[in-house]
Amino acid sequence: MARLLIVEDDDSVRSFTARALAAAGYEIETAEDGLDGLEKIKKAQGAFDLVLSDIRMPAMDGIEMARTAAKVYPGLRLLLMTGFADQRERAVELDGTVAGVVNKPFSLAEIRERVGKVLAE
Repeated sequence: MARLLIVEDDDSVRSFTARALAAAGYEIETAEDGLDGLEKIKKAQGAFDLVLSDIRMPAMDGIEMARTAAKVYPGLRLLLMTGFADQRERAVELDGTVAGVVNKPFSLAEIRERVGKVLAE
């Protein structure tokens, strides 16, 4: 069973995504923002099969969290999500660090498919 960390500041999106992926059989942990996510990644010593993170968040955004986590845990797989086109463009600078960007809003089927593809790589 793959272990996932979902980093999302919006309670409803975090809850929806966590439930959707847990129902698909994944072990889920959640974090409320990039700082919380980075703390959980460090505490687990990078032992997540995938980190799924929003880009735009308070305290530390998903791009900064991804950069910092990838320096310490270069094998960590990351998938970003956003509802903002300009934020999607910012993620291009992380080519090779992240496995892609999921557009919000997404359906249960879409998020399960994207996560499944990244984990199968």
